[in-house]
Amino acid sequence: MSFASAGLLPFSAKHVVIINKLVTRATLIVHCTNKEEDKGVISLGPGDSFDFRFRVNLRKTTVYTCSFAWPGNTATFDIFRADRDDNPRSKVGVCSECIWSIYEPAPCRDRRDGGQPNCFQWAS
Repeated sequence: MSFASAGLLPFSAKHVVIINKLVTRATLIVHCTNKEEDKGVISLGPGDSFDFRFRVNLRKTTVYTCSFAWPGNTATFDIFRADRDDNPRSKVGVCSECIWSIYEPAPCRDRRDGGQPNCFQWAS
């Protein structure tokens, strides 16, 4: 394992993948931003995905927040947080490819080893 993939170096490369896994098979509208960048509004059909790449900033404070909308619901969630996703001491560990499955009750970060995904509460 390299130092960068272990979250030990600044500017580590990240690849976020968001997959629409809504059980109702509805279209998912996704809009992700951080302080410097707006990824635009993306419409994902059932099973479709959207991805983006970036590097963690020097102070390791990088955060990407996404809003999600599907019929009758809106929710927000920090899809990438350096303190959670690029920290070897975090409960869920470091991801260089951060794959998120979006379900109605929760956003879940898939595990590379195929184990149970790590699911989180919606922020709103």
